[in-house]
Amino acid sequence: MTHLDAHAYTFGIEEEFFLVDPATRDVVADVPKELVRSCRRSLGDSVTHELLQSQIEISSPVFRDCAEAREEMIRLRRGIAEIARERGLSLLAAGTAPLARWPEQRHTDKPHYRRLIDDFQIVAYRNLLCGLHIHVEVPQGVDRVDLMNRMMPWLPVFLALSTSSPFWDRQRTGLMSYRQAAYDEWPRTGIPDHFADEAEYQGFVDLLVGNGAAESASSLWWAIRPSERYPTLELRITDSCTRVEDSLAIAALLRCLVRAHVRRPELGCTHTVYTRRLIDENRWRAKRYGTAAEFIDADGSGTRPFAQIVADLAELIAEDVEALGCHDAVRQMQRIVAEGTSAHEQIRIYRAHRDAGIGRFGALKGVVDWLVETTVPAIA
Repeated sequence: MTHLDAHAYTFGIEEEFFLVDPATRDVVADVPKELVRSCRRSLGDSVTHELLQSQIEISSPVFRDCAEAREEMIRLRRGIAEIARERGLSLLAAGTAPLARWPEQRHTDKPHYRRLIDDFQIVAYRNLLCGLHIHVEVPQGVDRVDLMNRMMPWLPVFLALSTSSPFWDRQRTGLMSYRQAAYDEWPRTGIPDHFADEAEYQGFVDLLVGNGAAESASSLWWAIRPSERYPTLELRITDSCTRVEDSLAIAALLRCLVRAHVRRPELGCTHTVYTRRLIDENRWRAKRYGTAAEFIDADGSGTRPFAQIVADLAELIAEDVEALGCHDAVRQMQRIVAEGTSAHEQIRIYRAHRDAGIGRFGALKGVVDWLVETTVPAIA
């Protein structure tokens, strides 16, 4: 057995949430200062601030298997929700909050966030968005940027599986992931360029830092990137998932896909002048249509429905699913394809309320109620 065969592909999960007033169903601009402190005292260092006061984040410990991740992420969601409830707040997981309005928000008063506001102005103030980020440890000796290049065609698939932001500024956007559209306002986002290896990638980071464009590699907010702090690849394209089971499935699928590409160095090696643009076109299709999208094949030969792409993914990672014990993730992926994401359910609820004669504002309140209820897993 080689060191690659024995590698555990440990992983971590970062989830961002909104804090909501249960009476108005709107996000709260002013959050009690002791909320995060109370969460950290009760739940540990996994709970942190975000750019805007109306947000809170879970940054998980390192996990070795799916069962451990499930237990801890459920514990953290329930724990934060309970502490928030004691302070008259609710927890909501989605890429955008249906009733939130960005001009009413206040940023967290910390030096890092003050610098972001000063640097990016209205773009930072409009960052009323919550995402899901997954880290997967890459074996020593494997070039993370080469691995990133080869995995990039799968990025739109992960976005489509996670879509949860069909509303913005109290309006139906017509997109399944408006968060991705809004996040494109930031520099250094979207699909990364093709770099030969980690050395060339670091050269670009050094160029930006040397010219005052970025503080460090952490200021490259691409859809996927090699982590600056950890020996991991970090997936950043995904919306915050309302259902914890969707978050866990995406994390497990990413682990399996990383393992498959390490195991088979020939995967994803073909790269042409069209590659990045085709990935970006499929990203647009994912944020517009979600799991109803048809993706363009990497060779440009035609399009295929999302269900077929997911079937291909399941076949590709079958050996890795077995090795890492991620069978539940494949079942959840198939359930998402059959039943839809959070975005689908939000739209369904909104339409049902409107069809019943309820006004737009009331219909959005109904969507928020479902989001709050679904964010915190029920105790079985």
